[in-house]
Amino acid sequence: MTATRMTRYDRSMLRLMNDPRGRPLYATAGRRRLAVAAHVALTVVIGGLMTHFCLAEGEAMWAVVATGALLLPWMFATGVINGATRGLLELRERALDERQSADRTRVRARAHRAMTVLLAAAAVGLLIAGSMDGDAPRIYAVPALITILAAHWLMPLWIAGLTAQDEPAEDEAPAL
Repeated sequence: MTATRMTRYDRSMLRLMNDPRGRPLYATAGRRRLAVAAHVALTVVIGGLMTHFCLAEGEAMWAVVATGALLLPWMFATGVINGATRGLLELRERALDERQSADRTRVRARAHRAMTVLLAAAAVGLLIAGSMDGDAPRIYAVPALITILAAHWLMPLWIAGLTAQDEPAEDEAPAL
């Protein structure tokens, strides 16, 4: 940890992110991958519902209600990933040790590279859609940009969840 003193908020967040009660949810790499996959899927579904709400010509209030219902499992999955990473992206820098700080830098660099690929794919997709139908880029640009913004915001969390390491096995006490 850095030389800056931690505040009461920092200490409470550190305790929360290291709470052992949630460990069964992310104890193995498979469970962490499942949590990230569920989070990505929920994010895509919520984005799709919001896109439908914005683009639908009829009454689409059901999409808002469904989005509201999906936010609770989305927040739970976010918490599982944050617990798996021990708050790598949520804690302030002063609450992290040197290894965690280096891990945060690595995760952000990987997320940046992944976002570059995603942005290029979105641009190509809009260009292809525009070549087939001249109105497509105008109609889908705002939902696509909002989706890309959400992915940009969440990509470090997803990368951190996928690259989190298993907790070291606790050594058993030696028998006397």
